[in-house]
Amino acid sequence: MLNPLEYLDLLAREAAPVEFERPILAARQAGAAADDLAELEEIKVAALRVRALLERRRRREEELSALYDTASDLAGLRDLDAVLRAIVHRARTLLGADVSYLTLDDPQRGDTYMRITDGSVAASFQTLRLPAGAGLGGLVAVSGTPYATADYGQDPRYRHTAEIDTGVRDEGLVAILGVPLRLGSSVIGVLFAADRTERAFAREEVALLASLAAHAAIAIDTARLLTETQAALAELSAANTVIQAHSASVERAAGAHDRMTALVLRGGGVEEVAADLVDVLGGALLVLDATGRELAVAKSPAWPGGLPGLDAADMAEAVAASRGAGRSVQRGDAYVAAVVAGADNLGALVFHPSHPLAGADQRILERAAQITALLLLFRRTVAEAEGQVRGELLDDLIGRPVRDEQALRTRARRLGVDLDAAHVVVVAAGRAEGGLRQRAVSWARTFAAGRGGLAVAKDGRLALILPGTDPAAAARTVAKELSRAVGDPVTAGAAGPASAPAAIGVHYREADSCATALIALGRAGEGASNTELGYVGLLLGDRRDVPAFVGAAIGPVLDYDTRRGTALLKTLEAYFGAGGSLSRAAETLHVHVNTVTQRLDRIGSLLGADWQTPARALDLQLALRLHRLSGPLST
Repeated sequence: MLNPLEYLDLLAREAAPVEFERPILAARQAGAAADDLAELEEIKVAALRVRALLERRRRREEELSALYDTASDLAGLRDLDAVLRAIVHRARTLLGADVSYLTLDDPQRGDTYMRITDGSVAASFQTLRLPAGAGLGGLVAVSGTPYATADYGQDPRYRHTAEIDTGVRDEGLVAILGVPLRLGSSVIGVLFAADRTERAFAREEVALLASLAAHAAIAIDTARLLTETQAALAELSAANTVIQAHSASVERAAGAHDRMTALVLRGGGVEEVAADLVDVLGGALLVLDATGRELAVAKSPAWPGGLPGLDAADMAEAVAASRGAGRSVQRGDAYVAAVVAGADNLGALVFHPSHPLAGADQRILERAAQITALLLLFRRTVAEAEGQVRGELLDDLIGRPVRDEQALRTRARRLGVDLDAAHVVVVAAGRAEGGLRQRAVSWARTFAAGRGGLAVAKDGRLALILPGTDPAAAARTVAKELSRAVGDPVTAGAAGPASAPAAIGVHYREADSCATALIALGRAGEGASNTELGYVGLLLGDRRDVPAFVGAAIGPVLDYDTRRGTALLKTLEAYFGAGGSLSRAAETLHVHVNTVTQRLDRIGSLLGADWQTPARALDLQLALRLHRLSGPLST
């Protein structure tokens, strides 16, 4: 008996098409009439049509669901690779393909490359690159049109290459469908579905893959826009940070300018400029004068240690570069700003910041260098004015007879000089063909003022009076330091000490004669007093200080004889009287030659190894005669 309801049950169970044959087979076995079998066949065909319609609708629902999920992925796009992998996987699932994959254009190389694969097992296929126009994918990328083949290896429509064919063969692909990824009129890649057996792709499958490709293109473009937006935001953030830093540095520069201006107006010094700069910028600052001498040092509380410096050559190069550029220069972690006034080099600022300096911060350093130059010029002007006054006082002391000592004492007291204290007089002379220049005069004034003395330029030479009792030591110091300051040998003669205004002029003439004698004796560039010139000093001195000459020449021998009761002085006189003959000296002294030799060795240890040189021997013989004139030699 016929039961058409069985087909409704099959449709409800979503049975396979083969099961729709069972009702007809059962009716035949039951002996149903031909008309009934024909009617049942019609019912079966109608049921299969209904089943196919339901299957298409189910597939459509799956496709729409997949497209909805893809759209949802795009709405929450965070990871482009994850979205592309999901799209490629859905393409493989919905089309029932063995493999799906996506390629993207490489504008730099002019071809396309594998970006995502799903279901692939061959490494050669996963790294495949398709030249423009080559293979099915290359043709899709160039033409922007979907292409499909049921058997790629045998399809002559595509330009085959060994590399592509090898990759396809390694993967075992036969049927391939490719659709373009479009952005406007441009094709940026290709989405593929492929089977390892022959297959003819339906129009609906091409449309579905094209829809997924459109979503993939949107995902790529969205990611690109997101990346560009993030980059733009990063640039804006960086620009904002730069603007804020610049604004802060401008504010610091304005504040520093106000502070330094106020400092100058209230009569501040270089030390305060250095302290203000370090307070504003942080770090450590070294202020140097034109000779490299340290004028001021300032450090912020957080500065870790000392000041890493530059060697002399590097410093000179950095200062020259700063002067030439008219701004500060960086050397390592230090910034150097030349302190200049016109063509006059006054020194340099060496700044070690606690953090790298911005452009406005460097302007602060350069402004500090300008303020330092201004203050040094003020200081120089004041020093020159004071030096002029001090020089005039010294010129009055040495240039004319002293008539009113009390007036001179009063003038000196106002300058912080006590003329009744012991002073030595030093005269410095330069090269014979020219006097000492202004630089030497400035140095002498500063040197003397710093020690409570006076200095003046006179007749192409420098005269200084300095507190102290050792003229020879003062002469050597002046000769050494002034030679270094001017870069040329300077000879210094000295005399003294003097403890009254009237004595200074006398000692000045002695010191001047001593300097002249040093140059005449070939000792230019040295410093000495008259007592160190031997008989020459005795002859040049106005006071003829014979005891001082004798003491300087043979004093150690006299002292030794007095303490030990020896006859070294008598031996020395007998040795010179015998013309340097040991045997004749021994006969005169009535001693053995060895005794004379031993005594002479002792004399050498007291007077120095050069005591027998002609110049020393002459001084010794003169001193012996002057000593004999003052009293008999002890025996």
